[in-house]
This record gives sequence, C-alpha cells and structure tokens, in this order.
Amino acid sequence: MFTKEAHLSKKGDCIVAVAADKGPTDLCSEFKNTLRQTNTKLEIIIETGNVKEYLNASGTPNLMLTHPTDMVIRRSNFTCNRTLAIQSDKAANDISKELVTKLKDPTQQIQILLIAKASHS
Repeated sequence: MFTKEAHLSKKGDCIVAVAADKGPTDLCSEFKNTLRQTNTKLEIIIETGNVKEYLNASGTPNLMLTHPTDMVIRRSNFTCNRTLAIQSDKAANDISKELVTKLKDPTQQIQILLIAKASHS
C-alpha cells in the first residue's frame, strides 16, 4: 500500500510508502481507464537510491479508483475503492530486505512508477 497519509500505526505491516503525492483520485483519467480494461497489466517500479523493486499486477473493470489517499496492490482479486491493481506477483513481505531497510528511514525519498499496458487480444 502507498498512502498520502503522513503518519500511520506501526500495526500497518503492508504499508510501503507514506506521504505520497497522489492517491487514486489524483491519477489521470486516461491511466484509470487503461487500468479498468480487461487484460491490462500494471508494472510497478519502486526506486530509492540505487535500489529498485519490480512488481507486476493486473487491472480489472471492477476498479473504482476513488479513494483520496490509499493505493493498495493486492495479490487477490478483491477490489474496493482503495484497490489500484489485483493479482500482484508480490506482497509487501516479498519486497527485498535492502529496500525495506531504506524505507525504514523517515528521510528517505522514493519514486514509484506505474506503467499500465492494455492488451488488445
């Protein structure tokens, strides 16, 4: 999960980034429409310093993309207004230890790149 919220409970064990500059409602319409197409693939690249993590997930016509702060990438097919993508090949606990160590530093800046590719097959 990525969130615009600045502070969260330590019980949130699936939170990868806080103080994001975008939530689902801030994404452009073209991107959201692409994510809602059947067979859309989403590549997520999380980068900080010299560490990069790649995740792959899927879009679905069921995506609402209406939550103001939270973007959740799910391994399951469950969707709600916080869901950005489903069927992810990784969960938060699959992220490399090297990246997790960097993410624990509250001064660490990260970049998250979302690349949606619609398949027209």
